[in-house]
Amino acid sequence: MDQTRFKIVFDGALMPQTPLEVAKENLARLFKSDLERIEALFSGQTVVLKRGLSADEADKYLGVLQQAGANARKEVEQAASLSLVETEDHPSAETLASRSAGQGSSDARMTCPKCGHEQAQSSECSACGIIIEKYLARQAELAANQPATTPPSAPAQSPYATPQAQVGEPLPEYGELKYFSAQGRIGRVRYLGWSMGLMLLLLPVFAVIAALFAVSTTVGMLLATAVCVGMVAVSIFFGIQRLHDIGWSGWLWLLNFVPVIGSVMALLMLLVPGTVGSNRYGPPPPANGRGVVALAWATVLVPIVGILAAIAIPAYQGYVERAHASSYGQSLGADSASAPTEEQSDEESDNSSAPAAEESDGAQQ
Repeated sequence: MDQTRFKIVFDGALMPQTPLEVAKENLARLFKSDLERIEALFSGQTVVLKRGLSADEADKYLGVLQQAGANARKEVEQAASLSLVETEDHPSAETLASRSAGQGSSDARMTCPKCGHEQAQSSECSACGIIIEKYLARQAELAANQPATTPPSAPAQSPYATPQAQVGEPLPEYGELKYFSAQGRIGRVRYLGWSMGLMLLLLPVFAVIAALFAVSTTVGMLLATAVCVGMVAVSIFFGIQRLHDIGWSGWLWLLNFVPVIGSVMALLMLLVPGTVGSNRYGPPPPANGRGVVALAWATVLVPIVGILAAIAIPAYQGYVERAHASSYGQSLGADSASAPTEEQSDEESDNSSAPAAEESDGAQQ
């Protein structure tokens, strides 16, 4: 046997100590409708608000309405019991025929736009219980707001299902790049590339400042202070956007001033990848260009070239000094080897002059 189904009906009665205007506002917010349509619920006629509910669903629906101030009630749906007994809402064909015969051919007839039930002209369908004017207005509104091609949506499993409408504004696919702002996101490669680009741009500026120091120390000091402050500010902007890409607050950049922790923080900013997709700081940054990648590689290559130069230049200088020392030693050896030859020539000249002196002395005697 099928489970008994219930419907929720409302005749305009209010819960105790509930003002009418408060109840109308609560119902308008509950049904996501305007106050003009809610006014039709307080016309004094019995209105069916919901059909085909189980006992638990009907109790939940009824509890929400009563909290809003509407003294609604649930009733058993006769159609769900598959009974062949004639009811007021579902008269038999013979009764309908007799009613139509009794009313005469001059009475206006109408067909329900929802269930197709034919009846006398009325503002409410006697078969399904809808308010025809409200139903047609609702269908016209849905047709106006419905896109051209809409896939058929599955029926809601519960009257309290979470709404599927889009709440927030759609975010762009990629964020806008900003050099002088603490808003936005940049990745690891762009962080390295922008930092290297800033250093390269400041090299000619520092050269001009060095030249000004030779002319005027005061002017050079003021200009150097202004340039250093600007460089630090732009570097802070880059660091904050890098932290935003990870999903961290920009205030964490201040940890760079803490000893030891600052070194770890700098490494984390270089190594931790960014958040995939959008986060609370905005959409992801666009793809890196070739210039950004080249500057990032330059940031990596410059320290390597510096280390190699620090090793190679002293080694080359030592080699040159050893070469000079070796050539100087060889020249000293050559000088020492030539010195005895000169002494021997002096001795030979002395020996040759001694017999000549003796001969001259003998001749004098």
